[in-house]
Amino acid sequence: MNKMLNLMRKFTIIFICLLCMLPFVVLLILSLNTPKRVFYEGNMFIPDFYVMNYVEGWKKSNIGNAMVNSAIITIIALAIIIIISAMAGYTISRFNYKFNKIIFAILLSCMMIPGIINTVPLYTLMIDLNAINTLWGMALVCATNALPQGVFVFSGFIRTIPKEIEESAIIDGCSYFTSFWRIVFPLLKPSISAIVILNGFGIWNNYSQAVFFLQDSRKHNVPQALSVYFQQFAGAKWNLMAATAVIAIIPVIIAFLLFQKNLMKGLTDGALKG
Repeated sequence: MNKMLNLMRKFTIIFICLLCMLPFVVLLILSLNTPKRVFYEGNMFIPDFYVMNYVEGWKKSNIGNAMVNSAIITIIALAIIIIISAMAGYTISRFNYKFNKIIFAILLSCMMIPGIINTVPLYTLMIDLNAINTLWGMALVCATNALPQGVFVFSGFIRTIPKEIEESAIIDGCSYFTSFWRIVFPLLKPSISAIVILNGFGIWNNYSQAVFFLQDSRKHNVPQALSVYFQQFAGAKWNLMAATAVIAIIPVIIAFLLFQKNLMKGLTDGALKG
């Protein structure tokens, strides 16, 4: 009976994995088909291996510039999220003051509010800061939306780190600030990996707010560039659209492979303690 249950469990897991991979397989096949090829004609699972789709898609879609813009926005936003969230999480987890509890409760409440709801007041604020059509402005918007989650993850993980490690350093003359950066922060690699994956993908693929704050075509991120390309240039050319989409997701896949090892550790350690 147990062997049958284990077999069914493995079969279910494999089936779900294959089901999740199916859209990406179809996308890859479409990207390698010739322009005249109809997907459902012949053997639909064997592509023509026509790589010129990628060359043409790269030239016409302006995806290269968009990827640079998305990379700048994502790197700046993640740097802000990691630094500020880590410091705030350390303060909240190590100093059990009433004021810190109130701030933490407010941050948790902010996690319940979708970021798109704040777009109108944010747009007014961005105009006052002259941040419309600027990459740093978009990075600040993305970082602000993700800060509550970052504080939540870091505070939970820091609670799993023994206080004695820092106390010994403080006895030797280190301040709390110095002990945090020299002792605690290097131990936060699993949580940093979790933050990068959870928020990095959302920032890279942010479209709903980028439409408002990045109106200049030279400042478009990847989703905007793809949207403009699909609407104006590709039309019904599925091979070109698929090839451009594959190019756009390559950095995301690379980032996931680099950081996924510590993802579950960064999330579950804090959850078990908290």
